[in-house]
Amino acid sequence: MRAAPPPLAVDPTPLSRYLGTALDALREGAQARGGPLPAGGPEAVARQVREALGEALPERGTGPDEALRTLVRLLAEGAADPAHPLCAAHLHTPPLALAAAADLAASALNPSMDSWDQAPAASVLEAEVTAALAAEVFPAAAAPDALVTTGGTESNQIALLLARERHGPALRTVVGANAHHSLHRAAWLLGLPEPVTVPTPNGTIEPAALAEALARTEGPALVAATAGTTDEGLIDPLPELADTCAAHGAELHVDAAYGGPVLLSRTHRHLLDGLDRARTVTVDLHKLGWQPAAAGLLAVRDTADLAALGHTAAYLNADDDTEAGLPDLLGRSLRTTRRPDVLKTAVTLRALGRTGLGALVDTCMDLAQDLADLVEKAPGLDLRARPTLTTVLFRPSGADDRTVATIRRTLLTEGRAVLGRAEADGRLWLKATLLNPHATPGDLAQLLTLAEGGTHR
Repeated sequence: MRAAPPPLAVDPTPLSRYLGTALDALREGAQARGGPLPAGGPEAVARQVREALGEALPERGTGPDEALRTLVRLLAEGAADPAHPLCAAHLHTPPLALAAAADLAASALNPSMDSWDQAPAASVLEAEVTAALAAEVFPAAAAPDALVTTGGTESNQIALLLARERHGPALRTVVGANAHHSLHRAAWLLGLPEPVTVPTPNGTIEPAALAEALARTEGPALVAATAGTTDEGLIDPLPELADTCAAHGAELHVDAAYGGPVLLSRTHRHLLDGLDRARTVTVDLHKLGWQPAAAGLLAVRDTADLAALGHTAAYLNADDDTEAGLPDLLGRSLRTTRRPDVLKTAVTLRALGRTGLGALVDTCMDLAQDLADLVEKAPGLDLRARPTLTTVLFRPSGADDRTVATIRRTLLTEGRAVLGRAEADGRLWLKATLLNPHATPGDLAQLLTLAEGGTHR
């Protein structure tokens, strides 16, 4: 006799009720906050959280409705809200409501992507979606593939791991001074030598400088280029770097966590020419893909490269099960239990298509150019450079670094704006990372007004 289905499938009322409570609490918290982040700074926020939370593990609970409403409202009131147009510091996007709803469904069903019998449909969905996205990165490759990861840090680590398995522990990683810190950490975690760092005085790796570094590097080398630097959104000259790697027998990995989704833009995809000459590519869809974190990918030109991740645990992928046709999922990640993060991405791709997502990319790219125009016209502000992607660096004219840092922290403490910081040409700059396609010209102007006003406090 077939067992009764679980309560969630029989009666969705509890989940529906809790969802309504959570949405109400989100709205109430955002209204109470009023701006892009809570005012008062770290001590005020910590005090508010502790007062509302009380005992983290009480002897007797308060009940589901009170707990959900209180803590969701608390989190929303104390959030740095990426959906607010004046929250523009980091590579932290306002997630699409559609993707957030799909993420809720994934949480409710709770598949675990470590064996087929825990995730029958999700495992097929992941295979189909990753194959399609890998083909976007490597359109001419015979057998491209991609793994779902938690983001650029995990993707970069796996890329180095795969290269180490191909070449052994003597592998040297060569990175630009503009590279993400995760590459240095990955080399350390994997027992590889400290990466060779190529200076990037202009913000990107120069092919001649890379050639000099490779000429001095003994043994196998993996060059890690960047398509979308964290500080300035710059893109290394990928075709020239690929030529340099080929001339010196080095492999190429590209960290395109930030810039990778630009492939979906018909207008701007040329910025990533040469990306397909890499052996591995990191892409994050929780950046210019508007997915709830986490939504990372590591794309590989040849699926055979992933064989090194193969691993056997008899209770998950016994040989006879695999021979009988049950898919082996353990080689799809370094993690065992993992969420079906592919669902939100699959829903987004189906709903918006390449054209819809590409339009969102274009909108944010245009916003960055608009902000740069406003900075150039403002007599009291200096622009670092015209933006390549969606990052704009600026600072008040004549201000010293201490003043720039103080402006940023003052805006944070007052809860008025969230701007980042970046060091370039030996100076500190305010950083606006524009990933909100709903921001308006008025929002951009307000950001600059707040930054300029900070010099007069």
